[in-house]
Amino acid sequence: MRLMESALVKANRAYPDCSQMANKLRAMANNAQEQIRSQRNQESYLVQLAGRTTPKGLHCLSMQLTAEYFFLQPEDRQFPNQEKLIDPDLYHYSVFSDNILACAVVVNSTISSAKEPEKIVFHVVTDFLNLPSISMWFLLNPPCKATIRVQCIEDFDWLSTKYISTLAEQKSSDPRYTSVLNHLRFYLPDIFPALNKIVHLDHDIVVQKDLTEIWSVDMKGKVNAAVETCTESEPSYRAMHTFVNFSDPFLEQRFNASVCTWAFGMNLFDLQEWRRRNLTGLYCDYLQLGLERPLWKAGSLPIGWITFYNQTVPLEKRWHMLGLGSNTDLSSDDIENATVLHYDGVMKPWLEIGITKYKGYWTQHLQYDNPYFQQCNINN
Repeated sequence: MRLMESALVKANRAYPDCSQMANKLRAMANNAQEQIRSQRNQESYLVQLAGRTTPKGLHCLSMQLTAEYFFLQPEDRQFPNQEKLIDPDLYHYSVFSDNILACAVVVNSTISSAKEPEKIVFHVVTDFLNLPSISMWFLLNPPCKATIRVQCIEDFDWLSTKYISTLAEQKSSDPRYTSVLNHLRFYLPDIFPALNKIVHLDHDIVVQKDLTEIWSVDMKGKVNAAVETCTESEPSYRAMHTFVNFSDPFLEQRFNASVCTWAFGMNLFDLQEWRRRNLTGLYCDYLQLGLERPLWKAGSLPIGWITFYNQTVPLEKRWHMLGLGSNTDLSSDDIENATVLHYDGVMKPWLEIGITKYKGYWTQHLQYDNPYFQQCNINN
């Protein structure tokens, strides 16, 4: 007791005003928290910025291939087996992208995993600036026994300039969310009028296993087949109410906020049923409505959930693994067992900020001894 009394006397002399000391410590803690918050915001901004930039090597590759393309005679710019493009009995895959490496990996991984590559038809759509380079890449690196065609958006005369300007009016800090290539998926029946079904693949995916089985999925009269993302315990979880403004009476009366969400990235679409239900017209109505008041966040996913509301059948989880561009804690077993790996998020595998331990699944589908890669210093 005497020792304690002595200690308390000394403490009282050193800190006569405890409330003042507490206030000082509280201010120091608040200041530290504010610095941490500022650093995190800066880090988030820089990661987002890095995700939007084009790597120097990729820009170089595009320029080299574009120059080579314009040296070709018109007849040498044609791809073989173009009669297969409208054969409904073949397996048709679409990819919309302005990235050469991403397109190459999607095509290469799909074909290398396929049991019958001769039945595969790839429809690549890009913009006017990237058409020469992407075309030249596949002319120099034909996709084995598969068929491929490369088109550009500007060739679609029916795609009105009003639609393109409407997309540009959407409010988003990230131009990728409002790009025409991102939203072009809502026009699949118009782009491919001769086809009954198509599998649409995002350009940031890798196919690990044969996709033939997906073509026999029972669509149950629905339009879209996709993997669901409504299990809270899973990394891919997305709640509709965090993307869609259900405080608006229009949405509150027509849609259920707790309905299960699903993912873009690998989707099977029944184009016949899509045309019958005129879902493209519905999408255009929603897009215009979204400009008049804030109904959902920018991007193709929230408006996709609304457009395909009650028109989606769930696929088994093994078909589509999400999170390789955003989550560092994914299960290695789940990754190995997945048919398609999706690098959704800003940390794409072709960027330096890509998650290192996941890059190997992507890089294995590129030949890094390619002379164009060496000229442009593109390394594994």
